[in-house]
Amino acid sequence: MPGFTPLDAVERRQLFWFFALALLILGAGYGLRDPWPADEPRFVLVAKQMVDSGQWLFPHRGQELYPDKPPLFFWLLALSHQLIGSWRWSFLLPSLLSGLGTLWLSYDLGRRLWHHRAGLWAAIAVLSAFQFIYQFKRAQIDPTLVLFTTLAFYGLCRHLLLGPHWRWFWAGCFAAGLGVILKGVGFLPLLMLLPFALMQRSRWQGLAPLGGGNGWRWSGGALAFLAAIALWLVPMVVVALSGGDPEHRAYLDNLLFKQTATRYANAWHHHQPFWYFAQVIGLQWLPFSLALLWLWRDWRDAWRERDARVWLPLAWALIVVAFFSASPGKRDMYVLPALPAMALAAGPFLAGLAERRNFQRALLASCVLLAALLLAVGVAALVASPGFVQRLIAERGLGGEVRWLWWMLATVGALGLVAAWWFGRAGASKAMGWLLASVWCGYGLVAYPVLDPSSSSSALMRHARELAGPDTSIGLVQWKEQNLLQAIGPTVEFGFRQPAAEQLRRAVAWLEQEPVHRRVLFSQPKAQPSCFSDSADAVVAVGTANRRDWFLVARPAITARCFGAGLEDQSP
Repeated sequence: MPGFTPLDAVERRQLFWFFALALLILGAGYGLRDPWPADEPRFVLVAKQMVDSGQWLFPHRGQELYPDKPPLFFWLLALSHQLIGSWRWSFLLPSLLSGLGTLWLSYDLGRRLWHHRAGLWAAIAVLSAFQFIYQFKRAQIDPTLVLFTTLAFYGLCRHLLLGPHWRWFWAGCFAAGLGVILKGVGFLPLLMLLPFALMQRSRWQGLAPLGGGNGWRWSGGALAFLAAIALWLVPMVVVALSGGDPEHRAYLDNLLFKQTATRYANAWHHHQPFWYFAQVIGLQWLPFSLALLWLWRDWRDAWRERDARVWLPLAWALIVVAFFSASPGKRDMYVLPALPAMALAAGPFLAGLAERRNFQRALLASCVLLAALLLAVGVAALVASPGFVQRLIAERGLGGEVRWLWWMLATVGALGLVAAWWFGRAGASKAMGWLLASVWCGYGLVAYPVLDPSSSSSALMRHARELAGPDTSIGLVQWKEQNLLQAIGPTVEFGFRQPAAEQLRRAVAWLEQEPVHRRVLFSQPKAQPSCFSDSADAVVAVGTANRRDWFLVARPAITARCFGAGLEDQSP
C-alpha cells in the first residue's frame, strides 16, 4: 500500500484550483434568493421558530409540532443564522460547507488509499454529478446527511483499510450517530462492517491487519454511535415522558416509529418501482455515470485481484442502493450518500479512462447534445415563446424579467458548443467542465434572482400586505410554509395539518372576533369554493406563486355555508 507523502507544488496548485472551482460552482448565487419549495421553507420556518421561541427539543411548524425529522439540521440552520444574522444569507451555509467537506473527504481518502491523482479524480467525479451540485445548492437535509455519512465512511475506511486506527473508527461511528439525529438513515455507514467481515474471512488484499482480541474496542464504536444519538434523544424522551404534555408524547411516538420503520416499510407517498434508482444513477449522476459503461471492467479486475480498497467502498455503495430500493417509497436524493463511495472506487481508474478514445467521443457527444439543447430552448423562448414557456410564466407568476433566463440558457448553450469545438475530442473532459461550470453559474447568478420572487412567495406576501394594509391581521388558510415564512406584519394561522374545513371553521370564528376590515383571510378559493362569494369588493386577487392562485377574502365574502354544520358537511 503506498505511503502518505506530502504534496508537491504542482499537486498543491491542482488542489487549490479544484476547490476554488468547487466553491465557485457551489456558491454561485449565494444570497440571491430566499428558501424555495419543496422542503426549504419548511425547514427554515422550523429553525426560525426555534430561534424565536427558544424551544430546541421539539420543533414546530406554526402552532403545531413538526415530528417528521430529528432536530439536528434545524439546529445547524439556527446556528448559521446566529453567526450571520440573516436568514437569506445563512440558510444555504450548511449545504455549502457540507459540499466542500464531502469533496475534501473524498479527495483525502483517495489520496491515502492510492495517490493524489486518484483522490483528485474521485473528487472531480463527485463534483461533476448533476445531482450533487443541484442538491448541494439547496437547503434540504440530504446534503448535510451526505457530509455525515461520508465522514462516517471516511472514519471506518481509515480504520478498516488504512488502520488499525481505533480513534478514527470511533469517530466514524460517532458521525453515524449524528447522522441519525439528522435523518434516521444516518446509520447506513455502519453496514460497511458486513462486507468487511466477509472480505476479512476470504483474506482480501488491502485490508488493515486488525488482529484479534479487540472486543472492547469494537464495542467502543457502538458506544460512540449511541452516545451521539443520546445527546438529543435522552433529554427529549425525558421531557416528553415526564412533562405531562400529550403533544410531546405524540411527537415522540410519531418520530420514533411512524417516521422511521413505518415510513421505510410501508411508505405512504413517493412510490416508485424497485429499479427506480438505476434510472436516477444513470441520468442524475451524469456525466460521471457515463464512465460506468467502461469502469465495470476495471472493477471486474479488482474483484479478481480481491482488492478491498476498490470493493469495500463499492460494496457499501451497492448496499445503500439496495437498502433504499427495498422500500416502496423512493425519492431521487435518497441514494446520494452512495455517490462519494462509488466515485472513490472509480478514482484510480478515471485518469486512464479519460484518455480512451471511445469515452472521449461519448463525453464530447454528451457535451454537444446538452449545449445544443440549452441553446435551442433559450432561442425558442426568446423568439417564438412556445406553449411550455407560456405555461411556465403563467404557473409561476413570472414577469418580463424572465427573458434573462432565456438569454442565460442560450448563452450557456453557445459557450458549451464553442468549448466542444475548441477542445475537441482529446479535450472532451475540459469541454464538459466548461459547460457544467457555465450551467451552474448561470443557474445561481441569473435563475436565482429571476425565479426567486415567485418561487419563494416573497413578492406574493409583500403584495398581500400592501393590499391588506399595515394594521390588518392576515389569517392564513390552507397555507404553505413559504407563506408564513415570508409573511409581513400581523399574521395568524389555524394549523397546517388540519383539514381545510377545520381551518376555515377556526378562521371564521377568528374573523367574528373583530370588526370588518380589521382582519382578512389569505386563501385559495378552490380549497372550499362554496364558502366564498363572487363579491369583487370582498375577494381580491393577490397573485400566483408556486402554481397556486391566492386571494384576500374579507368577512362579507364568507357565505352561510362556512358557519356551523354547513362548514363541517364539506369534504376537506
